[in-house]
Amino acid sequence: MRSAKLLRLVLMALAVWAIPAVSQAQIAVGVAIHIGPPALPVYVQPVCPGPGYLWTPGYWAYGPDGYYWVPGTWVEPPTVGLLWTPGYWGWGGGIYAWHAGYWGPHVGFYGGINYGFGYGGVGFAGGEWRGGVFAYNRAVTNVNVTVIHNTYNTTVVNNNTTVNRVSFNGGNGGITARPTGAELAAEREGHTPATAMQTQHEHLASGNHALLASVNHGSPAVAATAKPGVFKGEGVVAARAGRTNENRPPNKGTNAINNRVSHDNRPPNAGGNRTGSTQNAKTAANRPNTKSQESNRAHGNSAHPPQTHANRPPEGGKHQGSEHPGGERPGGEHPGKPLR
Repeated sequence: MRSAKLLRLVLMALAVWAIPAVSQAQIAVGVAIHIGPPALPVYVQPVCPGPGYLWTPGYWAYGPDGYYWVPGTWVEPPTVGLLWTPGYWGWGGGIYAWHAGYWGPHVGFYGGINYGFGYGGVGFAGGEWRGGVFAYNRAVTNVNVTVIHNTYNTTVVNNNTTVNRVSFNGGNGGITARPTGAELAAEREGHTPATAMQTQHEHLASGNHALLASVNHGSPAVAATAKPGVFKGEGVVAARAGRTNENRPPNKGTNAINNRVSHDNRPPNAGGNRTGSTQNAKTAANRPNTKSQESNRAHGNSAHPPQTHANRPPEGGKHQGSEHPGGERPGGEHPGKPLR
């Protein structure tokens, strides 16, 4: 028994030495985990509850009953000017060890894990501090622009050749990323640990049986929440089927990943329709349905002459003129409406 305990301590020491020198003081010590965490679930980001909230992605934590999901959520930073560096699992010395997340003036290394919504593996593209006020990038964050006015729109380009949902760094099948110079510099800055609300959020998740990986099989019913600790009601979203870790919102087509513009982290109707999409909608809405016309003529149906359907969309569509003036209808959900 004593030999086994000594061996475990030696393995933990080797893990600390082998894993990249990032947040080693925050590595979870006391348990040797030989099984890696499940793949990250795919989910839609809840709408931001108000100005000043920052997104913290969900992650797999480990407890007495195994891995359990801690839902992604919007939280208020401990002070103005700080950004969140997510935690991550790292492989080393034959075990998986957890590097806890932290607040700091810059985003540090988080294992190269693609958590989505601005956390694509390096840095953070979901927003930035401007003069003491946080501005949100509508391209990758779900904000209601009628409530939050400090926004901008910068497209995120994903240069990854392989996109997956791997949730750990190193080891067999893990992400092979290493810290960049900027991330190492961020590591040397002063850090603030997770807030009390974040700690409570994780604690409540640990007591929720449905969030155990052994129960939900990697697809938790509560994948993300609008506010920490709130696992029911409006603003709670479930995991959904998906093949990538891009956390793509619904009604978005699959885009090429390699060196092309990626909209996979774009929330529904973020900042309104893009010009191209709007123009296409107008063109389709005003194009005569020649197939329907030919069918009417073939059957001698004079009750529907072609000119009466000049504003009719292709088959399967809906009339737009009477429902939405101007023939334009925003895609996806209405702005600011939380997705569940």
